Amino acid sequence: MRWLYSLAWYLALPWVLLSLWRRGAREPGYRQHWRERLAWYSALPSQHKLVIWLHAVSVGETRAAQPLLLALLQQYPQAKILLTHMTPTGRATGAELFGKLGERVQQVYMPYDTGAMQARFLRQFAPRLCILMETEVWPNSVAQCQRAG
Repeated sequence: MRWLYSLAWYLALPWVLLSLWRRGAREPGYRQHWRERLAWYSALPSQHKLVIWLHAVSVGETRAAQPLLLALLQQYPQAKILLTHMTPTGRATGAELFGKLGERVQQVYMPYDTGAMQARFLRQFAPRLCILMETEVWPNSVAQCQRAG
């Protein structure tokens, strides 16, 4: 059944991108970091041995993640937090809350939930742990995480 979900994503992707571009006319943040939404990142792979991936979709989840993120950094001082979002407002909130933490927190967009994009994302950042701050379902992401171990 996941193949049908994946096919739907690939077929919908041109319309999703067009919708983002149109929304970007009102909210310019939607026209930034397009490559990340397709799992093409300019950032170098992390040199940290422990990357903890924390996915906070938008503003509410990002704010709710603050105590958890700070506790993780305190508990694991050698770790780097990879904070992903789906909205520009979530990303801006993350920069506001965690910008002072420097390289210990890296923010990027989570790519759309296709198998290839999720696999590329996991190869790029190699997280050892994933925490989803939302009850959204990401079947390809979960499958790729299982495949990557």
